[in-house]
Amino acid sequence: YGKDAVQLFQQMLLEGLIPNEITLISVLFACSHAGFVDEGICYFNTMSQEFGITPLMQHYNCMVDLLGRSGRLQDAEDFIKNMPVQPNAVVWTAFLSACEIHGHIELAKYAGECILRLDPQNTGALVTLSNIYAATGRWDDKARVREMMMDKGMKKDPGQSCIEANNCVHAFVSGDTSHPQIKEIHAELKRLYEQMGKEGYAPDTRFVLYDLEEDQKENSLHQHSEKLAIAFGLISTSPGTPICVVNNLRVCGDCHATVKFFSKNSGREILVRDANRFHH
Repeated sequence: YGKDAVQLFQQMLLEGLIPNEITLISVLFACSHAGFVDEGICYFNTMSQEFGITPLMQHYNCMVDLLGRSGRLQDAEDFIKNMPVQPNAVVWTAFLSACEIHGHIELAKYAGECILRLDPQNTGALVTLSNIYAATGRWDDKARVREMMMDKGMKKDPGQSCIEANNCVHAFVSGDTSHPQIKEIHAELKRLYEQMGKEGYAPDTRFVLYDLEEDQKENSLHQHSEKLAIAFGLISTSPGTPICVVNNLRVCGDCHATVKFFSKNSGREILVRDANRFHH
C-alpha cells in the first residue's frame, strides 16, 4: 500500500493539512517500500523549509533505507557520513539490511563493524552478517561469525510464527513436527505447491542459509514456520476467512513471494506481520 500512502499524503497537502514528524516518517517509509526514491528524497529535502520539521533520527533511518533498498548503496553510505548528527546503530542496521538485499559483502562488513562499535551486544548485526556470508557461499566466514557469537555468549532468537484459530493461539517453528495436525498441514502445503508449480513458481533457495543439496534446500524452504502457520489457518478456518500470522523475526524473500501465491490460490486475504513490516 505504499503507493496509496503517498497518494493520501498528497491529498492531505492539497486540502491544506499540515503534516507532523510522524506523518513524514510514514510517507518516507511508504516511498521506500513503493520504490519512489525521487519522491522520498524530495519530501526529505523540503520537510524543514515547507513544513518546519527538523529531521529526527527516524527520518534519517528512513532515508538510508530508501536509498539502500533501491540499490544506491554508495549514496546511502555518503548520506550517513554527511548526517549532521551522529548516526546510531539503527541507521547502520538499515544500511546493513540493504547490503544484505543486494549482496554487497564488503559494505556489509563495514556496516557490521560500525554497529558493533556502537552496540557491542547487537546480536542482530552478527546474525545478518552471518546470513550474508551464507547466501554468498562463504561458509568459513559464516562459521567464524557464529564462533564469535558463541564466544560472546550471544544466541539467535529462534524464529516462531503464531496464528489464532478457534480462540486458540497456535505457534510453529521451522521444520515443526509437534503439531497434532501436522500431517494435514503438510498435505495442504503439498497441494498449494503443486498449484504454484503449474503457475511458474520456483523456490528461491538463496534464502536457505545452510550448506545443503538443492532438494534439501527446497524442502527446508517449504518448512518455514510462517508457511506452516498459513497452511494450518487454511485448513482450520472457514473459506473466505482472512488469515493473520505474526512472525517474531523477518520473513524471507521466498516466503514473501509465497504469501502472494497462497492468497491467490486460496482466495483468502493473508497477512503476515514480521519484526519489520506487513507482508500480504
